[in-house]
Amino acid sequence: MTRAMVLFAHPCEESFSAALHKRVVLALEGRGWEVDDCDLYAEDFSPVLTEAERRGYHEVPDNTGPVAAYVERLQAAEALVMVFPVWNFGYPAMLKGFLDRVFLPGVSFRLEDGHVRPNLTKIRRLAAVTTYGGTRLRAALCGDPPRKCVTRAVWHVCRPRKMRYLALYDMNRADDDRRARFLGRVATEMETL
Repeated sequence: MTRAMVLFAHPCEESFSAALHKRVVLALEGRGWEVDDCDLYAEDFSPVLTEAERRGYHEVPDNTGPVAAYVERLQAAEALVMVFPVWNFGYPAMLKGFLDRVFLPGVSFRLEDGHVRPNLTKIRRLAAVTTYGGTRLRAALCGDPPRKCVTRAVWHVCRPRKMRYLALYDMNRADDDRRARFLGRVATEMETL
């Protein structure tokens, strides 16, 4: 049985992001996967990297102490699915804080002679499910940092066999039909991830 960690970052349960999150979890469970549903807001995750954490950042394995439970969950995953809205051309602070505090040296990567080497290679499937208020062109003109972060930085520390980046652009003008089609696409992609 495949174990998936779903990282969800949105504070409002009535949001479209919450609907996407539910669709992802149901689709993965429908495949018979074990899902570790990590709702960062519901779990009251603290995204703040403290001074002590930053000073001990490179002290492997002691650096994991403050977030040991999350590290354990991440290291148990064979698939990682991130569900989040894009705000101000970036991750919500909650998700960015998770990456800052949990994707640590010795956890997501190893430093060897000054080079970053992947350390989450147990994760063989990686996906992001997201929405953008603006158009894809607008995101591209700003460099689309969330897409690059997932498809380059997170990809690099996992080196998955399969990867998907599913984005609904121009969410500010998306009607019910367009949102429903995107929900359907997400379910289909999760069935083949």
